[in-house]
Amino acid sequence: MSTHTTRWVGTHTARRTWPGYVAAAAALAYALPHFWWGAGIGAAFPGDFAAAPHGTWEAAIGYWAMGAVAAVGALLPLALVRRWGADRIPSPLLTVPAALAAIGMTLWGFTYFAMQYLLSAGRVVSAPEFAAKDAHPQAAWGLFWYGLFVRASPSASPPGIAPGQRAPRPRHEARWPCSGVPPSLAG
Repeated sequence: MSTHTTRWVGTHTARRTWPGYVAAAAALAYALPHFWWGAGIGAAFPGDFAAAPHGTWEAAIGYWAMGAVAAVGALLPLALVRRWGADRIPSPLLTVPAALAAIGMTLWGFTYFAMQYLLSAGRVVSAPEFAAKDAHPQAAWGLFWYGLFVRASPSASPPGIAPGQRAPRPRHEARWPCSGVPPSLAG
């Protein structure tokens, strides 16, 4: 009976926690390029990397700080679904930032796609200083990077993964944490 119960809990938990892992992976996928752009590697840069600022505060914030924020941000959805976060951090301290981050990332991502649509439809025109950047072939990478915002935001939201969806702790583990076996059966 305990094997069947454990198997059910594992399967049931895996089905409900996958959005947390998707959100963490998306945050890391956003963070890594920022670090290599900060190191001077222009791979997958959404625009003309040579014309982008380097060695300035703008570059430090745009590459290193945004990469660090995204890397730390990968911990929030993991804390919602893993025991190390669920057991140690009060639920409101996880769900409120997750909800705010989900709303912000969704708005940020959809705003980018709306602006791209308006540019392609001719409803708006780029400012002269941004026209070359918007027309650069590498600008298509923006569709991927901002797509991560749209994909990660519902995953990181409390309705996507809520602390109530964590793996339930087996009864014997809660009562007898040392060995997992009741003292009467330890023999």
